[in-house]
Amino acid sequence: MHQPRPLKLAIVAGEESGDLLGADLVSALTAATGRQIELFGVGGRHLQALGLNSLFDQSQIAIMGVTAVVRDLPRIVYRINQTARAVARHAPDCLVTIDVPGFNLPVARKVRAANPAIPIVHYVCPSVWAWRAGRAPKMRPYVDKVLCLLPFEPQALERLGGPAGIFVGHRLARDPWIAAAAEQQRRRAGARREDGATTVLVLPGSRGSEVRGLLPAFGETAAILRERGNRLRLLLPTVPNVADLVRHGTENWPNQPEIILDHGRKWEAFGEADVALAASGTVSLELALARVPFVACYKVDPVMKLFQGMISIWTASLPNLIADHPVVPEYYNEFVRPGALARRVEQLAAVSLERAAQIEGFEDVAAALATPKPSGEMAADVILREIRARAGK
Repeated sequence: MHQPRPLKLAIVAGEESGDLLGADLVSALTAATGRQIELFGVGGRHLQALGLNSLFDQSQIAIMGVTAVVRDLPRIVYRINQTARAVARHAPDCLVTIDVPGFNLPVARKVRAANPAIPIVHYVCPSVWAWRAGRAPKMRPYVDKVLCLLPFEPQALERLGGPAGIFVGHRLARDPWIAAAAEQQRRRAGARREDGATTVLVLPGSRGSEVRGLLPAFGETAAILRERGNRLRLLLPTVPNVADLVRHGTENWPNQPEIILDHGRKWEAFGEADVALAASGTVSLELALARVPFVACYKVDPVMKLFQGMISIWTASLPNLIADHPVVPEYYNEFVRPGALARRVEQLAAVSLERAAQIEGFEDVAAALATPKPSGEMAADVILREIRARAGK
């Protein structure tokens, strides 16, 4: 019996999250087609486990911060050119670029110029709806489709004159750890511990700059809560790269937090929490889907403050954007004041209208993120349609 030829897929994934999305996509393509997937490009351990021989280490395309980009610009330009030339020569059935638009969109543009026959799909919509909207129409000549994680992004791309976007869902919406935490929250229904303590999740971020900016304010908030007569149990999930910074930053707190590095214990903590103090970011979506009431905080570094005038969105909190109404209270920069945070935490931890409204808002978020199939399968369907459409031309 004749075996179908392998499906040749070029994939360029930046960072761990992009590598996971890519691995989900490849597994879904294998299941949908029954064909071997021949991988080419750049990726991390998850894609490598599926057969990718990465052109170079994935960490080299993670572009973070203005200073870092200026310092590393020659290396970044070299890797962009190297990747684009290699993909164009390889002539895959499709190129999928995942996230890191500062690297991947130049790669896509160069591949389209060198080999226009290759369909190009970008996975994870750049935040053109938040700032630098002019990037959207610039993508249109060399990106055929954008796979969007958030439900409002296809409409935003259309409004801004960008390429067609397809909502494929967010992998967090079907994460079994988050689902287990949400179920634990439902069973608890806000019931306190026998000792009457309020369990507070403290989530100061996963980057050093975030931790340095927020941890002192979170510590002061905990101290004020204690002064106001609250019995506290503090749980602080973190990641290895900032663990020492977290330990040092909390060593003088009157209430010592339980510092958590274990993945499973992190999600147990989400299930046990009455309320959370969190850095604004992806963790806000994790908290919303786990049904943990929280306060979102962020401090912009001095360089980014120069670009604040370019930001066009009404909120920086993902649950608010997804629900399209204010669900989560936000405190930014000089408004990250421990006295205000402490009082908001008290309201959200209590059996209050504010707590009930936020949890109801989380149901809106979950409903908006619901998809008929897992995100990897939704993404695979789009890729296969693009390959067939290009082959039919």
